[in-house]
Amino acid sequence: MAPWQPLLDWWFGPAGTAAQSAAEKHRLWFGKRDEQDAEAKERFGVLVEQALAGELQEWSADPHGWLANVLLLDQLPRMIHRDTPLAFAGDAQARELVEQGITLGWDRQLSPLQRVFIYLVLEHTEEPLQQARSVDLFEQLAKAASAAERELFAGFLDYARRHQRVIQRFGRFPHRNEILGRVSSADELRFLAEPGSRF
Repeated sequence: MAPWQPLLDWWFGPAGTAAQSAAEKHRLWFGKRDEQDAEAKERFGVLVEQALAGELQEWSADPHGWLANVLLLDQLPRMIHRDTPLAFAGDAQARELVEQGITLGWDRQLSPLQRVFIYLVLEHTEEPLQQARSVDLFEQLAKAASAAERELFAGFLDYARRHQRVIQRFGRFPHRNEILGRVSSADELRFLAEPGSRF
């Protein structure tokens, strides 16, 4: 078994349709539950630290190893280090890996659902050009989705557009301000008081 396979099995679940995986794993991916964060740390915390230290670069010689490395840099720190600056510690490395992998066509060798977690790295940036690229890539996924999975991928696209609108408006994600020690503007504070403003 490849060293990254246990992580991919945990993250995506048994092989099945994208809709089946999303139904089973949605709370893991997008929920905020202490027990999930603790499990992520217990099972994969050492790998996250290795990825952050640049010690798993060899994984990225394989598309699925590349995907796992991206998860370790982008998704899992947000769980293991939730509500601390370390939640974003792997973002720059994840963006670099994503750029390299897309250039090599690695994303095209993944399933559409797996590609979602590659393109989320771009959605997580506070850079307008990367946000636009994220929306474009999610639009491609949505257009290519089967009728049975069109709603699922349309939802991913909607979230990408919502993230883009926040960056267009503020140039950053206001919900990160307190964590990162940034002072929020009055407009940002009004926005943060709105439902759904904290992704």
